[in-house]
Amino acid sequence: MATRYQYAKDYLSQALYINQSIKSKTAQVESLRELTTSTTAKLTGMPRNPNPNYFDDYINKSLALEAEIAADLAALIDLKAEIIGVIKSVADRECRNLLELRYLSFRTWEMVAIEMFCDVRHVYRLHNKALAEVDAILRER
Repeated sequence: MATRYQYAKDYLSQALYINQSIKSKTAQVESLRELTTSTTAKLTGMPRNPNPNYFDDYINKSLALEAEIAADLAALIDLKAEIIGVIKSVADRECRNLLELRYLSFRTWEMVAIEMFCDVRHVYRLHNKALAEVDAILRER
Protein backbone atom coordinates (compact mmCIF):
# COMPACT_ATOMS: atom_id res chain seq x y z
CA MET A 1 0.00 0.00 0.00
CA ALA A 2 1.40 3.37 -1.03
CA THR A 3 1.84 6.05 1.58
CA ARG A 4 0.17 9.43 1.24
CA TYR A 5 3.27 11.17 -0.07
CA GLN A 6 4.82 8.24 -1.95
CA TYR A 7 5.54 10.33 -5.05
CA ALA A 8 7.57 12.86 -3.08
CA LYS A 9 9.41 10.09 -1.24
CA ASP A 10 10.19 8.24 -4.49
CA TYR A 11 11.39 11.46 -6.09
CA LEU A 12 13.74 12.25 -3.22
CA SER A 13 14.98 8.63 -2.94
CA GLN A 14 16.25 8.50 -6.52
CA ALA A 15 19.66 9.84 -5.49
CA LEU A 16 20.02 7.15 -2.82
CA TYR A 17 19.36 4.40 -5.36
CA ILE A 18 21.86 5.83 -7.85
CA ASN A 19 24.42 6.17 -5.04
CA GLN A 20 23.87 2.53 -4.01
CA SER A 21 24.27 1.43 -7.64
CA ILE A 22 27.55 3.34 -7.92
CA LYS A 23 28.86 1.70 -4.75
CA SER A 24 27.87 -1.75 -6.02
CA LYS A 25 29.50 -1.22 -9.41
CA THR A 26 32.64 0.17 -7.77
CA ALA A 27 32.88 -2.97 -5.63
CA GLN A 28 32.48 -5.10 -8.76
CA VAL A 29 35.29 -3.20 -10.51
CA GLU A 30 37.53 -3.69 -7.48
CA SER A 31 36.73 -7.40 -7.50
CA LEU A 32 37.57 -7.69 -11.19
CA ARG A 33 40.84 -5.82 -10.64
CA GLU A 34 41.70 -8.14 -7.80
CA LEU A 35 41.07 -11.15 -10.03
CA THR A 36 43.40 -9.81 -12.71
CA THR A 37 46.20 -9.03 -10.28
CA SER A 38 45.96 -12.01 -7.95
CA THR A 39 45.57 -14.85 -10.44
CA THR A 40 48.65 -17.05 -10.43
CA ALA A 41 49.70 -19.69 -12.88
CA LYS A 42 49.38 -23.32 -11.88
CA LEU A 43 52.12 -25.65 -12.97
CA THR A 44 50.67 -28.79 -14.45
CA GLY A 45 51.69 -31.28 -17.09
CA MET A 46 48.87 -30.10 -19.35
CA PRO A 47 49.65 -28.08 -22.45
CA ARG A 48 49.14 -24.35 -22.09
CA ASN A 49 46.25 -22.57 -23.77
CA PRO A 50 47.90 -20.33 -26.35
CA ASN A 51 45.06 -17.82 -26.20
CA PRO A 52 44.07 -17.10 -22.58
CA ASN A 53 41.44 -14.41 -22.98
CA TYR A 54 40.03 -14.32 -19.47
CA PHE A 55 42.26 -11.37 -18.57
CA ASP A 56 40.85 -9.48 -21.54
CA ASP A 57 37.33 -10.35 -20.37
CA TYR A 58 38.07 -9.03 -16.87
CA ILE A 59 39.58 -5.85 -18.26
CA ASN A 60 36.72 -5.27 -20.72
CA LYS A 61 34.10 -5.86 -18.04
CA SER A 62 35.98 -3.55 -15.70
CA LEU A 63 36.15 -0.79 -18.33
CA ALA A 64 32.45 -1.19 -19.14
CA LEU A 65 31.55 -0.92 -15.44
CA GLU A 66 33.78 2.14 -15.04
CA ALA A 67 31.95 3.80 -17.95
CA GLU A 68 28.61 3.00 -16.27
CA ILE A 69 29.91 4.45 -13.00
CA ALA A 70 30.94 7.66 -14.76
CA ALA A 71 27.48 7.96 -16.34
CA ASP A 72 25.81 7.23 -13.00
CA LEU A 73 27.95 9.86 -11.27
CA ALA A 74 26.96 12.46 -13.86
CA ALA A 75 23.30 11.55 -13.38
CA LEU A 76 23.68 11.69 -9.60
CA ILE A 77 25.24 15.16 -9.73
CA ASP A 78 22.43 16.46 -11.95
CA LEU A 79 19.74 14.83 -9.84
CA LYS A 80 21.20 16.14 -6.58
CA ALA A 81 21.24 19.66 -8.02
CA GLU A 82 17.56 19.27 -8.93
CA ILE A 83 16.68 17.85 -5.49
CA ILE A 84 18.61 20.65 -3.78
CA GLY A 85 16.42 23.13 -5.65
CA VAL A 86 13.28 21.41 -4.41
CA ILE A 87 14.56 21.17 -0.82
CA LYS A 88 15.51 24.86 -0.82
CA SER A 89 11.88 25.61 -1.67
CA VAL A 90 10.70 23.96 1.57
CA ALA A 91 9.68 26.74 3.95
CA ASP A 92 10.41 25.04 7.28
CA ARG A 93 14.13 25.11 8.16
CA GLU A 94 13.94 21.96 10.29
CA CYS A 95 12.26 20.09 7.44
CA ARG A 96 14.94 21.28 5.01
CA ASN A 97 17.66 20.06 7.38
CA LEU A 98 16.00 16.65 7.70
CA LEU A 99 15.59 16.31 3.93
CA GLU A 100 19.22 17.24 3.31
CA LEU A 101 20.49 14.76 5.89
CA ARG A 102 18.29 11.93 4.66
CA TYR A 103 18.15 12.38 0.89
CA LEU A 104 21.41 14.17 0.06
CA SER A 105 23.78 12.87 2.75
CA PHE A 106 22.08 9.43 2.86
CA ARG A 107 21.92 9.29 6.68
CA THR A 108 19.87 6.64 8.47
CA TRP A 109 16.89 7.76 10.53
CA GLU A 110 18.86 7.19 13.71
CA MET A 111 21.76 9.30 12.43
CA VAL A 112 19.33 12.06 11.40
CA ALA A 113 17.85 12.05 14.91
CA ILE A 114 21.28 12.27 16.51
CA GLU A 115 22.40 15.10 14.25
CA MET A 116 19.15 16.99 14.82
CA PHE A 117 19.29 16.38 18.60
CA CYS A 118 15.83 14.81 18.76
CA ASP A 119 13.99 11.52 19.09
CA VAL A 120 13.53 9.22 16.09
CA ARG A 121 9.74 9.46 16.50
CA HIS A 122 9.99 13.24 16.10
CA VAL A 123 12.09 12.71 12.98
CA TYR A 124 9.34 10.48 11.52
CA ARG A 125 6.67 13.10 12.25
CA LEU A 126 8.85 15.83 10.80
CA HIS A 127 9.53 13.66 7.76
CA ASN A 128 5.79 13.41 7.04
CA LYS A 129 5.52 17.19 7.29
CA ALA A 130 8.52 17.63 4.98
CA LEU A 131 7.10 15.16 2.45
CA ALA A 132 3.82 17.09 2.43
CA GLU A 133 5.74 20.27 1.56
CA VAL A 134 7.79 18.52 -1.12
CA ASP A 135 4.64 16.97 -2.55
CA ALA A 136 3.04 20.41 -2.84
CA ILE A 137 6.19 21.81 -4.50
CA LEU A 138 6.33 18.94 -7.01
CA ARG A 139 2.64 19.33 -7.87
CA GLU A 140 3.19 23.03 -8.63
CA ARG A 141 5.78 22.18 -11.27
